Amino acid sequence: SVSKMASVCKRLVSVGTFGRNIRLHSRIFSTSPTANAGEDSSDPKKQAKEQIYHVRERGYQLLRDPRINKGMSFSLKERQHLGIHGLLPPALLDQDAQVIRVMENFHKKETDLEKYILLCGLQDRNEKLFYRVLSENVEMMMPIVYTPTVGQACQLYGMAFRKPKGLFITVHDAGHIYEILCNWPEPKIKSIVVTDGERILGLGDLGAFGMGIPVGKLSLYTALGGVDPSTCLPIVIDVGTNNEALLNDPLYIGLRQKRVTGKVYDDLIDEFMEAVVKRYGQSTLVQFEDFGNHNAFRFLEKYRNNYCTFNDDIQGTAAVAVAGILASTRITNKRLSDNVFLFQGAGEASIGIANLIAMAMVEEGTSEEEAISKIWMVDSRGLITQDRPSGGVTGHKAPFAKPHKDIKDLGEIVKAIKPTALIGAAAVPNVFTEEIIRGMASWNERPVIFALSNPTSHAECTAEQAYKYTDGKCVFASGSPFDPVEVNGKTFYPGQGNNAYIFPGVALGVTSCGVRHVTEDIFLRSAQTLAKMVTKEDLAQGRVYPPLSDIQEVSANMAINIAKYVYKRGLASHYPEPADKAAFIRSQMYNTDYERFIPDTYTWPEQ
Repeated sequence: SVSKMASVCKRLVSVGTFGRNIRLHSRIFSTSPTANAGEDSSDPKKQAKEQIYHVRERGYQLLRDPRINKGMSFSLKERQHLGIHGLLPPALLDQDAQVIRVMENFHKKETDLEKYILLCGLQDRNEKLFYRVLSENVEMMMPIVYTPTVGQACQLYGMAFRKPKGLFITVHDAGHIYEILCNWPEPKIKSIVVTDGERILGLGDLGAFGMGIPVGKLSLYTALGGVDPSTCLPIVIDVGTNNEALLNDPLYIGLRQKRVTGKVYDDLIDEFMEAVVKRYGQSTLVQFEDFGNHNAFRFLEKYRNNYCTFNDDIQGTAAVAVAGILASTRITNKRLSDNVFLFQGAGEASIGIANLIAMAMVEEGTSEEEAISKIWMVDSRGLITQDRPSGGVTGHKAPFAKPHKDIKDLGEIVKAIKPTALIGAAAVPNVFTEEIIRGMASWNERPVIFALSNPTSHAECTAEQAYKYTDGKCVFASGSPFDPVEVNGKTFYPGQGNNAYIFPGVALGVTSCGVRHVTEDIFLRSAQTLAKMVTKEDLAQGRVYPPLSDIQEVSANMAINIAKYVYKRGLASHYPEPADKAAFIRSQMYNTDYERFIPDTYTWPEQ
């Protein structure tokens, strides 16, 4: 009928994919011939749809587009229709067979860096296959595409660079950032991860080599959170580097100059944020990643109430750590306020965790003053106290300064404070000594020890050391992965407090609902969601986090709870409000199944 034809025409959507125009025809199977404006788009019946892509470009160029390319999964009809017949071997392999082939090649690689390069190549050729392989092998591949291998990849990024995966914006581009954003071929960006490369993981200033972090981070947005990769944009803001080795490296791909600071730097970041909103809209999520400590807090406070932004090093780390602490209370049988927390480090990660712990204690019924009194911090000058002779107690450290004698040695500090929970997030390797760990076990029945620094070489202690020196009594979590540990005949499976438990779910929830400001409450709700998904079986094995294999479900549930919260608080801008938040969120998640490129055909009756 004419109405049906009109309905179909309305569903022809133009989608730009790396410079090629693709027309997406979505056929919605429903008893109703047309969809009424304002209908609840989260209705699962209306989400059962088959996607058929109509591509204008044909032939060899089509096979070079990772968004479209299916490799040997193109059917014979598709190969003939699209002008690629003969360009592929004659065998027809479904996606399952392709997964097997990828995994066989993966296991043949001898080093983690070789595996990383293999997966990067797959992402460049066949995006859906890449995300299926990654999402189905999270525990195996997370250490490859993210911490710790991504750190090694960043150090060698100049050798690994093959094709653009994001935007490089330099200090010399001031006044033209909007035009550069317009050069990116995808017009509907919802998520940006940006770094200036000053503090990449625990490796320091890597300048433009830091691009590996936004690329890897956004890969996890999709693989773990179901965020559509076509809506994601990695960005490096290159203002130079103070790394002399890079400045003298003939293969360095960034600006060969010392870092620009001060007003010029600040104005550049201001222009960047304004350009993002102008190009993509107010609800575009901007995740700041691996900026220097002196800039991270500053930018978070400056932009959090004016833009949709968060800092994963501060807020993501805080949420995942607090989730682990919340889960640990089910082992220690203590309320949060019954604990005394001691932080090794007072940088952005430690301050973020401490603030969120205090917020959680206040929600538990504790006064803010009492909550702060339970938290102690140590920096490079020793215990943070009021009127410390060596000074340095300023800014975000000041609220945690308490009257106490000046102590510099961590071992002596631990003896004096006698914490129930010891948390390391300063990337000082092996700082949790045998004496310190044994001391924690001497005055705590179940000491909580979190060695959150990464990569593995920067961990405060290993899982084996923590379990061995406490005779298996400790509740342990780490920032990098560790193998299971056997102590006294019992096997413990260390929980990895990876930010990947948090940022994919937060990104999915925030971008799906059109949130314009990411509040601290969103991160506390995310931490609580994660903690509740830790099962009794997990706790019995020593885990304070769910297995990484469950992370997609964690992200989905986190996004659903965020959706419920932001609509209740009036923080969402996506309307009409979905009646079924769970169905709505799941309908937004990326599907790794291949699309069809040949529409169904039919015949008319003979005249």
